[in-house]
Amino acid sequence: MAFLQGVTELFPISSLAHAVLGPFVLGWGDIIHNADFLPYLVVMHLGTAIALFIYFWRDWMAFLTSLLGGKTLRNRADRRIFWLVVLATIPAVIVGAALHKPLEAAFSSPAVVAFFLVANGFMLYFGDEIAAGGEGVLDQLNWKGALAIGIAQCFALIPGFSRSGLTIVAGTIAGLKHEDSARFSFLMATPIILGATAHEAPRLLHEGSTLGGASILSGAVAGVVAYASLWFLMRYFHTNEVKAMKPFAYYCAAAGLLTLGYMAFF
Repeated sequence: MAFLQGVTELFPISSLAHAVLGPFVLGWGDIIHNADFLPYLVVMHLGTAIALFIYFWRDWMAFLTSLLGGKTLRNRADRRIFWLVVLATIPAVIVGAALHKPLEAAFSSPAVVAFFLVANGFMLYFGDEIAAGGEGVLDQLNWKGALAIGIAQCFALIPGFSRSGLTIVAGTIAGLKHEDSARFSFLMATPIILGATAHEAPRLLHEGSTLGGASILSGAVAGVVAYASLWFLMRYFHTNEVKAMKPFAYYCAAAGLLTLGYMAFF
């Protein structure tokens, strides 16, 4: 589970889908309704967020430096990107707060998750076709493009849709090349994942949730694997600009369809 979390949280193949469908297909029982399952996921998400922060620490330090002052061109550019990240984060915060309970209900249905995983594959495939190879760099992103990416991120609240997939595709449609779109997507991921963790933690503590050594170890493993995933993805998008999302599209469609077939016959 920790390995799956570390890979699927950042690869555009939906970590929530794999968290639900993986145990189902492997016959681990109905662990998603276990009282300890949500705290377990929260700890693994925290590990992923730490990995994101460590990988992009230079960007976050540049944001901090730009906010503290400085009138250089680079400081102004960094400050502008920071506020675009903030703008892109707002829609998901609002929609997530409003639709939390309905989304929790959908989260518990493997059939629904498998269906939306197939839909995620189609979204990645046709999104790449529509984008047709953007060439813009992150400094050229405007507020309209950032807001569009933020709105796209809202659909990732539906289990089966990938947050990174939706935002990277939206970024390329807004004119960014895949590498810069992925960078913006992963910068957005840090406050989103940390925010979701902070939102769930007080409620879980109030309900008396406890964490064992296996959960803490899983969080650490998820963080290490997430860092390795980031290293791979940023190099992949740097060297594969044309139709970069196609392999992930094929995987999502195949995984979702095979899971639906498994449900139908077994």
